[in-house]
Amino acid sequence: MQQAQHYRFLKDAETRDSLKAWWNSLKQKRGDRARLRRAERPEDVLLTEAFFNFLQQMPESWAKPEELLSSAIVAAALSHVKEPQDDGKNFITRLASPKRAGDKTPRMSELRFQRLQKSHSPEEFFIRLQRAIRLSEGKADVLSLSESILHWMSAFNSIPEREPQKRLAVIWAIDYYTALPKQNKKGEKS
Repeated sequence: MQQAQHYRFLKDAETRDSLKAWWNSLKQKRGDRARLRRAERPEDVLLTEAFFNFLQQMPESWAKPEELLSSAIVAAALSHVKEPQDDGKNFITRLASPKRAGDKTPRMSELRFQRLQKSHSPEEFFIRLQRAIRLSEGKADVLSLSESILHWMSAFNSIPEREPQKRLAVIWAIDYYTALPKQNKKGEKS
């Protein structure tokens, strides 16, 4: 039985449904998907008709000036998702899990994961996030990925949380290192 996902930024069911519906609409709107995928920076996304099509399907708050960059990164990232996953694994857990059963190597190395966590700007995060999605073979939970992006942007734009367990870097570290294949006492992966 799947555990219910708790969202901090995607609390509204209507917003979650809108994100899923928009992602599903990309199957027919291949031009929109292609334009969003070609964006090299979040600012490039802001200049596309595809992004404005995205905003039309999202709540008005997503189009506020202070939310545009976050919205652009979500739209671009979701355009890279080829196959939505709804198996209860969040985006970071998927990056720590091996590609194939029996394999011990995570999709994303610890070093790349740490770099993603320590991105210094939305542009750097955008590039590293796209790499992460490629490493997951385009498989991601649309809502978990969107939530992670919104959480990262919120953390970037605000004072760090006083409680460490609420900081995104800590949440991601727990998810990532918990999902890594276990190591035995000799340091070999078991």
